[in-house]
Amino acid sequence: MQRTNIIRVSIVEDDDRIRDLFIELLEDTEGFRCVGAYENAELALKDIPIKEPDLVLMDINLPGINGIECVRTLKANSLKSEIIMLTVYEDINRIFDSLEAGAIGYLIKSSTDDEIIDAMKTAFRGGAPMSAQIARKVVQSFRKKHDSESEMEQLTQREYEILTHLSEGLMYKEIAAKLFLSLDTIKTHIKNIYQKIHVRTRTEAVIKYYESVHVIKKNE
Repeated sequence: MQRTNIIRVSIVEDDDRIRDLFIELLEDTEGFRCVGAYENAELALKDIPIKEPDLVLMDINLPGINGIECVRTLKANSLKSEIIMLTVYEDINRIFDSLEAGAIGYLIKSSTDDEIIDAMKTAFRGGAPMSAQIARKVVQSFRKKHDSESEMEQLTQREYEILTHLSEGLMYKEIAAKLFLSLDTIKTHIKNIYQKIHVRTRTEAVIKYYESVHVIKKNE
């Protein structure tokens, strides 16, 4: 992809009004040019690889193929364009799914025009722009993950084994039989597990277990 002094941008947005506003923003800003605007992912997937813009502004909630899958497909086909998600969604799952799919940044649509322009300049220079509230959520998520992993490290091998069986849905007596331990011993271990990972119920314990091994992501 040949770089020029003009940052070439494509937009994937199904809302006509919002799409027109983005086009107007680009055309009114020195150093930018809109080279494509698409109302769905299907059209974007056909045209963006041909035009190879410098940047793509991608909505998530699109009809048909959603924005995250569109990013994943574009990147799987070796698209060199940098992609910034521009959406109303702030939940951690969509944020990580977007970044894992290949997006370089994540902005909220309530961002000001100046914030969007600055983010595009940052991405063009090789940075990874995010709205402040999104960056905060990412940091908080990593902190929770670290805390969860630290708590799990306090468990003995036997306690972790019992917690694993709890996550598989086994009852106390089933775990006792499987590990050749008494029911009272299992109950004592579970009490110690709850204290070490700071939970009060089986459900909370299982959620923390899954968080620690990255099997599921907990919605915020």
